[in-house]
Amino acid sequence: MTTMTRHEIVAERAESLLARMSLAQKLGQMIMSERMATTPDDVRDFHLGSVLSGGGSAPGANTVSDWVAMNDAYWAASMSEANGRLPIPLLYAADAVHGHANVLGATVFPHNIGLGCARDPELVERTARVMAKEVLATGVDWTFAPTLAVAQNIHWGRTYESFSEDPALVASYAAGYVRGVQHDLGNDGVIACAKHWVGDGGTTAGNDQGDTAISEEALERTHMSPYYPALEAGLLTVMASFNSWNGDKCHGHRYLLTDVLKGRLGFDGLVVSDWDGVDYLHEDYGTAIGMAVNAGMDVFMVSLEWKRCLELLQQQVEAGIVPMSRIDDAVLRILSVKLRFGLFEKPRPADRAWSNSDSFGSAAHRDIAREAVRKSLVLLKNEHALLPLSRAARILVAGKSAHNRGHQCGGFTVAWQGETTNDVIVGGTSIWEGIQALAPMAALDESGASADPAHHDVAIVVIGEKPYAEGMGDLRLGGRVEKGSHNPAKPHNLAPYGETIELAQLHPEDLALITAIASTGIPVVSVFVGGRPLVVNAELDASQAFVAAWLPGSEGQGVADVLLGDYPFHGTLSFTWPQSAAPSYKVEAPRFARGYGITTG
Repeated sequence: MTTMTRHEIVAERAESLLARMSLAQKLGQMIMSERMATTPDDVRDFHLGSVLSGGGSAPGANTVSDWVAMNDAYWAASMSEANGRLPIPLLYAADAVHGHANVLGATVFPHNIGLGCARDPELVERTARVMAKEVLATGVDWTFAPTLAVAQNIHWGRTYESFSEDPALVASYAAGYVRGVQHDLGNDGVIACAKHWVGDGGTTAGNDQGDTAISEEALERTHMSPYYPALEAGLLTVMASFNSWNGDKCHGHRYLLTDVLKGRLGFDGLVVSDWDGVDYLHEDYGTAIGMAVNAGMDVFMVSLEWKRCLELLQQQVEAGIVPMSRIDDAVLRILSVKLRFGLFEKPRPADRAWSNSDSFGSAAHRDIAREAVRKSLVLLKNEHALLPLSRAARILVAGKSAHNRGHQCGGFTVAWQGETTNDVIVGGTSIWEGIQALAPMAALDESGASADPAHHDVAIVVIGEKPYAEGMGDLRLGGRVEKGSHNPAKPHNLAPYGETIELAQLHPEDLALITAIASTGIPVVSVFVGGRPLVVNAELDASQAFVAAWLPGSEGQGVADVLLGDYPFHGTLSFTWPQSAAPSYKVEAPRFARGYGITTG
């Protein structure tokens, strides 16, 4: 008697389910709707295969129990057998890209750019493991991470989602991240989703959702290569990218989605669209849907018009534009992912003991995040060995981001574009709170107006960017436009791009504060909080020490740990730091080369 392999068992079960499904049930599995436009009755009546929370979309008071109650209601609806309905459990998804940061009280890790500077794949795997536990605690099954973009231009508003401009460094994190999230597909793992396939970090001038105009060899060498270890680690899902490759949108690119990803690379999981990502393939929405599914799209992520998407998808099938063989292939992939993940056997909703809810935002999880902060810091300047500081020093702490956990966490934290206040981020510590805990003589004055060398030995000035996400963070001139209705001629977020803004012009208040304090004779330690290197020549020159803290997340204590000498500076730049905003800043005398970083201890 021959024993069937797990893969064969999954394939047989998926085929058996498919054979029992009506066309309406099949097409419903291909729709991922947003929770604010979806009721449990919708899940039952339209056979929806998945629901998501977009950035900032949260139930009730945004507590763990609110999320669990919502997800249990959706799950119960998907398992209804009313009117002979075939029960297929629903997947719930969220953008947990640096911790489950949609949810109040979550452990928020440094964004990927900081983790790239740590040069520590094992640490990244541990951060992914914690994130998965906190995602699972809310009843969510699927996270849209890791981002494997290889950002090539720091004008891009998503630079901080990239571990590095170096594909080898990004690739070194990929497998461990997937292992950390999926955890052998047991009861304490969730589904990972590598994004965005492919070339999102290579667009001309760093334009979000723009065109990556490079050869296939360059696309593979730079932008595809980090996916290879993720696929080998058993990655279950991949998200298509908004960008184009040499003028052709990736969401409708059969060669990239089917021939390369599913064919040559052997990916047997599912491909999901980005947020309304198929809309821009054609001005006619139905035509756009047909183009996407024929190119290899398996799941449509739709913000509001999911019923229309479902109706038009059915019309495309009935008209023979989309063959049933393609629908069956997509649904088999969806069912196979659910079966491989063990979704049909997950103990829910009655038994929540497996959910890790007690560890959500716990001290143990925050300790790992704090370690990640410490290792991600990069010391760029340290005149006269000013750092580390003495705990007994009289320290003035100033700057708009000194006591602001919202600035520390950046985008994709509670809200899509992040938060700009301290109180919205529940738990953790600001950088000031971390310093205060270690240095009893420290004093906070964000304005720096009280700076006085008779009372202060040194000043820590926390400067940098305010939160942003996606194209809203692109560095361009030009007004914003509303998203067009299925109009591929309109960019997703921004008007046609104009002249590049000089990066250092973004936050003149930071330079003014540094120079004002330095003019009193107090040595200044500048701590930069932001999602990418900026042109900060004047700020660097006016500071005796300069630290890139990136977007450290909720655990500002980790910054204080290193500034005050409990741990050494460890990190090295994962991106080139510019001398100017010129397009050639990487090769024409950058201020600091990738790999630079002063170590201490």
